[in-house]
Amino acid sequence: MATPWSTWLNMNALNILPSYTDYFSLTTGTLALNTSSIWLGSAISGLFYGKVTDRWGRRPALFWSAVLTAIAVVIQAAAQNIGMFLAARILIGVGTGASTLAGSVYLAETLPYGWRVWGLGILYDFYYVGGLLSAGITYGTASMGSTWAWRIPSALQGLFSIICILLLPFLPESPRWLAYQGRNEEALEVVALTHANGDREDPIVLAQYREIVETLEWEKSAGETLSLLQTVKTPSSRKRMILSTSVAVIACLSGNNIVSFYLGSMLDNAGITDSTTQLEINIILNVWCLVIALVGTWAITILGRKKMAVISAGLLTVFLFMVGAMTKVYGTSSNTSGIYGTVAAIFLFQGSYSFGWTPLSTLYPPEVLNYSIRSNGMGVYTVVTNAVGLMVTMAFPYALDAIGWKTYMINGAWDVLQFVFVLYYWVETAGKTLEEIDEVIDGTKHSDVPNITMVIEGVAVVNDAAENGSIHRRIKDSTTVATKEV
Repeated sequence: MATPWSTWLNMNALNILPSYTDYFSLTTGTLALNTSSIWLGSAISGLFYGKVTDRWGRRPALFWSAVLTAIAVVIQAAAQNIGMFLAARILIGVGTGASTLAGSVYLAETLPYGWRVWGLGILYDFYYVGGLLSAGITYGTASMGSTWAWRIPSALQGLFSIICILLLPFLPESPRWLAYQGRNEEALEVVALTHANGDREDPIVLAQYREIVETLEWEKSAGETLSLLQTVKTPSSRKRMILSTSVAVIACLSGNNIVSFYLGSMLDNAGITDSTTQLEINIILNVWCLVIALVGTWAITILGRKKMAVISAGLLTVFLFMVGAMTKVYGTSSNTSGIYGTVAAIFLFQGSYSFGWTPLSTLYPPEVLNYSIRSNGMGVYTVVTNAVGLMVTMAFPYALDAIGWKTYMINGAWDVLQFVFVLYYWVETAGKTLEEIDEVIDGTKHSDVPNITMVIEGVAVVNDAAENGSIHRRIKDSTTVATKEV
């Protein structure tokens, strides 16, 4: 699977390396430009890759995003000047943005609903695997006295793209994409493969297949198209887009991007200026965030999406205010306890973000978008995510230079507003198939098939995959079991 960590080079690691910053003679402006260029590329991918994913299929879209990323990695590793490096980072951004878009759509549509949390959550959880590899490898190459200190990590980031290219031919296409194309037999085959080890007669398989086909037929009959205009055409589409793009904004404006890209500057402000110590802290931080993100993904299976978002938003707001306060008090002092207390606050903040928003970033958006707007909606999500990310990564270096600890306080005040929005506007999607989420947002389900949980519990049975196949509901009391055809 092509993922954001298929190019795992975290710019935190390069930004700490003197061999990298000295080679390109980076100033505050060019440092921000090099770091934020990947956001520009990802935003560009969002403008057109939703249409590619709808037209050619989810799996081919993933394949070509991985190919583009692998080519761009070679260009970055061979960069001779800042222009070549920037061009490579923009192309990498296009590739990773495209893979995130197509990958999240593919996983949401292909995995059984009980596995969506883990499949989509891990998609971004493993960002920290990339960050850990990046931090570890750059720590090992930091002592090199040549440009290979940053060229080796740059080249190795293409490894996972190559793995994706090799694995994708063995993966099935999205059953929902196949059904929309009228390739129903293939769609049924994939549903059977992913839900019941290939058993096409399994009641859960029959119910899920019928639910997919009937819902897609309803969307077509209602005049819903795969156009970008459809994302804002109806009240339902607009609500879905607000929900999905809210994740894009919160995922980038919670303060996490300061830590993700400018940890070195944060540590400088906190009083830790040694580059080796900063690299060590970067490694530990990525391990911490990976563990917390995985724990958070597990917690979502129990707490649900909305409750997890509220908890994560509340905690990170508190800890970001704490980072600001401790940076003000201890940032220019020689108080070792205070300095490392500030580092601890940074860890708590980033852990709070990783606990909820890391897995939710790719889990919630494709769930709330129905089929007709899922790919293009994720394209809009990608544009918004990266446009906001671009703004943040360009602005924060100047903010940290100009007002230091006040940057965190301003960001914390914004986080309060995000917390209130999630608390009052979000809907819960846990425990439902993608088609059943329609009932939460639209007020009605667009299929006559009973909910999958009823089939799993034996309350209802679907006897045939055909549209006119019978559906039976079992009505139970303490002594008898009656079966009624509906």
